Amino acid sequence: MKRLSYLLAACGLALAGPALAGPALAGPALAGPALADSAPLGSAPLQAPCDLDNAPSSRWSVAHDHGAAWLTTPCGERFFSAGVNVLDGGAPAREADGRVWYSWTAFQPSLEDWVHETVTRVTSWGFNSAGGWSLPPDQLKLPQIPDLELGRLARFHWFDPFDPATEAAMRAEAAALVRPYKDSPYRIGYFTDNEVGWWNGALFVFYSKAPASNFTKQRWVAFLEDFYGRNWSRFAADFEPPAGVSDWAELLAAESVTKLRPGSNGIQAVRAWTGIVAERYYALAERTIRAADPSALIFGDRLPIYYDPIAIRAEARHVDVIATNYNVDSPDGWIARYFFDGLHQLTGGKPVLVSEWFYAANENRTGNRNNGHLMTVATQAERAQGAATAIGQFARIPDLVGMHWFQYADHPKGGRADGEDYDFGLVDINNRPYERLLAAVSEVNARLPGLHAAAGPDGARQTDRKEISIPYAEVTIGDRTLGDWPKEAALLPPLVAAPGEVPFGEAYLAWNRDGLALGTIGQDYYDLDLLAYDGAFPLAEAYRVELGVDAGSGIKHFTLYFIPPKTKVRDYPQMKALLCAGIAAVPADPQPQCRPVPGALTSYFGADQPRITSESLLPWTALGLDGPPAGGQLRVEVSATAWHRSRWMSLSGMPPEQGWARPKRWAVARLEPVS
Repeated sequence: MKRLSYLLAACGLALAGPALAGPALAGPALAGPALADSAPLGSAPLQAPCDLDNAPSSRWSVAHDHGAAWLTTPCGERFFSAGVNVLDGGAPAREADGRVWYSWTAFQPSLEDWVHETVTRVTSWGFNSAGGWSLPPDQLKLPQIPDLELGRLARFHWFDPFDPATEAAMRAEAAALVRPYKDSPYRIGYFTDNEVGWWNGALFVFYSKAPASNFTKQRWVAFLEDFYGRNWSRFAADFEPPAGVSDWAELLAAESVTKLRPGSNGIQAVRAWTGIVAERYYALAERTIRAADPSALIFGDRLPIYYDPIAIRAEARHVDVIATNYNVDSPDGWIARYFFDGLHQLTGGKPVLVSEWFYAANENRTGNRNNGHLMTVATQAERAQGAATAIGQFARIPDLVGMHWFQYADHPKGGRADGEDYDFGLVDINNRPYERLLAAVSEVNARLPGLHAAAGPDGARQTDRKEISIPYAEVTIGDRTLGDWPKEAALLPPLVAAPGEVPFGEAYLAWNRDGLALGTIGQDYYDLDLLAYDGAFPLAEAYRVELGVDAGSGIKHFTLYFIPPKTKVRDYPQMKALLCAGIAAVPADPQPQCRPVPGALTSYFGADQPRITSESLLPWTALGLDGPPAGGQLRVEVSATAWHRSRWMSLSGMPPEQGWARPKRWAVARLEPVS
């Protein structure tokens, strides 16, 4: 098989750019030639692509160059990983389980021939590496980041991570799992697992039910004793233990759920427990992988389009790159800024790799139903436009070192064994490329190195603006998308998080002749089994966004609550948006009421909770006006509070209750004229 460097040269695509300047980040030091200073983009010729078959070592690294993060090849050249997941040849047989699958056996006489065709294809489309679930490097000859599934195979997750035998099990698994990749210059590093999640409420509930013999249950009780100063009454004020449990020994023996009391501050104990388990996982993963393959980079566990900030702080201490899967925020390819800004703040600017992203279209040749909450558009034309825009937006994130498309081929018609049935492929199940998608993706992939080099230290991050301009936009409430919003113009300055926290969402404002529109994208996890309540959901426990407006006719307050169901009937809980007049409910109010806003419209469509997305329209009459304010000026305050009041963020930087009491400190906003 031809080497990758020759394939890339034939396609006019360089594997790597100039050698990197700047300090190496955490992780194995780069072996081989010293890194040379790089000239500004465009002022120096590219070096010849790194010949990985004859590289000086197998050690990749990470570094910064003019504010942008990059991977570094064993030859010392910068590398932005444009990867494809599931380059594995497909199913072993074309037909199985009543479905027609993508299988190399239908298209080529041998797997080697399929590999040659596929690598030639993907490199001609501007991709330069292989992601998870791909053939090993000795077959693909592509730079690769395998997913080890280390925690799952070593039975770390949802078993007994504090069992003293866990480290030995992970060490043995790591040694076996890295064997096909160790010492290969094509091996960039490893994903430790896929989508662990770090669902804080679920972790707390699960180990509260474990038997007393479980080492992690013992650690859970010891943690709670320490957290509450061994004061059972303080603990019982925050949590409802199982019936008949009245001390720590009985709590250890109990095998029923311990629940959070509404109105309490126990969520902080739940969050702290998440950090303890996450620290154990990432520390063991680092130790065991470093022992098995000291030259490899560690990319973490491919976060599931959401992150828990407590877990990220633990992860950042033990990995070289933060890997996260991502569901694009809007059909037009918009990437919410807060998500990557938050990772930057939590990790001190550690590099990030988008380990999985995707687009599906209802118009597809395989017949996929696209049966869930992942990014789906109507046509292949929309798919091509959205994907190309998203690539450009990803490339402008300074911390990003790559992004990997999921996946090479469509799911089989009728779906995988787990039911997932999406048109995610670059090719259909008959091996025919989606030409419109690939034409758009190829064009922007060819510009990736330049786009990323130009990101600079700030790149696509949100920046503070002294004045807020609210654009005019005819947005449609209820179409389940922010695609018709002028998001770049409507995006408010970053919401300021509580001390020690990072923003967990962002807000948008637009106006039209009907009223003032509020959009929001955010994230926070709610566990259906954690909260102890009967009847209606306690409003004071809800994730909520509050808006204050003074348009010249007095101060008006509005609260948008997101109400979870008691149980779920799908793979995610379907939330309900509830827009009310007035400030948010507080725990001291035993029966808070929602006063409807006459004429207002609201729509929740963040089906992939813990991602929360919505849009609302407040009629001018709700602001005490007959139409837009005559002077085109108003004062606004926006805040958001996470589930169980665990954290907050606001436009003013004040806690919500203080912000509503100090309207003179609200931001001044001007309505932009109709264009």
